[in-house]
Amino acid sequence: MKLKVIVLCAILFGAAAVVLSQEPPAQPAQPQQPPMAERPPQGPPPPPGQPGRPMPQHAPRPGQPPRPPEPPDPIAQNLFPPEMVMQHRQEIGLTDEQNTAIKQELRKASTKFNELQWQMEDEMETMNKLTKASSLDEQKVLAQLDKVLNIERELKRAQLAVAIRIKNKLTQEQQTKLQEMHHKPTPPPR
Repeated sequence: MKLKVIVLCAILFGAAAVVLSQEPPAQPAQPQQPPMAERPPQGPPPPPGQPGRPMPQHAPRPGQPPRPPEPPDPIAQNLFPPEMVMQHRQEIGLTDEQNTAIKQELRKASTKFNELQWQMEDEMETMNKLTKASSLDEQKVLAQLDKVLNIERELKRAQLAVAIRIKNKLTQEQQTKLQEMHHKPTPPPR
């Protein structure tokens, strides 16, 4: 769960950086190839689950039955990531007023997310200390878990509130364009 929180915060920080930059989005640079001495050996990649190749999330682990694929998130498919809105602001015809309002929402959210992330780190450190002993006080550990889960809940609630506010600032036409972009399959890299 901590990883999810960190990833979500990273996404929001990335969105804030995009929003705060006034320049149009630059074309992504092509990654440089490392010198021949630093390149990994060519050959078949190791099988999933082996060092150097993570186990795909949908792949069953040895001795376990296969899991069905995760259903799409019913909330996320109706909302738009802030970075997507700002990246396509010209294509969807975002007005200056909408642009300013969305940036203000993201600035406020960024401050709140930072505070919650710091709280989460403090509480996780406390949890780590509580669980290091050879014998644990169940009530203390569970009470600490409640603190961690409450912060996660608050973080997710704040993220959803930002997504709702952004969507509410968009016209129906803009939402339709974003919905089409959101569900359009991305072409494979060349």
